[in-house]
Amino acid sequence: MSCTRFAFLAILAAALWVGGLWVVGYLAVPVLFSAQADRQLAGMLAGEIFSRMFVLDLICAGFLLLFAQWGIRDKSGRKILLWVLLPMLVSLLAINLGLQPAMTQLKLAALPQIVMESPLAGRFGMLHGISSLLYLAESLLGLLLLWRLAHLRQG
Repeated sequence: MSCTRFAFLAILAAALWVGGLWVVGYLAVPVLFSAQADRQLAGMLAGEIFSRMFVLDLICAGFLLLFAQWGIRDKSGRKILLWVLLPMLVSLLAINLGLQPAMTQLKLAALPQIVMESPLAGRFGMLHGISSLLYLAESLLGLLLLWRLAHLRQG
């Protein structure tokens, strides 16, 4: 694969990952919660959207890690790219493999009540807040990732 094609695919992967973060997290899910009166249903649908995005994000992250390793000639450019990519990947994994499953367990433990109307509401709110902060960090780092890719010399 030519370096130009490899770089184009890296930019495409980053655009899919970062665009997905912004569109889903800051547009689709808020619209879903404002349009759907049943917050429990809205939360379930949002969770399904985030789960599907997680798979796409992992594929994009994997490709970007390959690009960082083999598609960048400049060592300092590679290092900077990895310093952006790795925290994004850690946030992605922490949210989807740690916080989301814990919040799902709390929802199940609260049944038949809605978790936010149960004694577990405080813990759920804390985990949701941490998840939201990590998501924001991942989203902002994503903008930096796109900027770095746009200004990087490939090899």
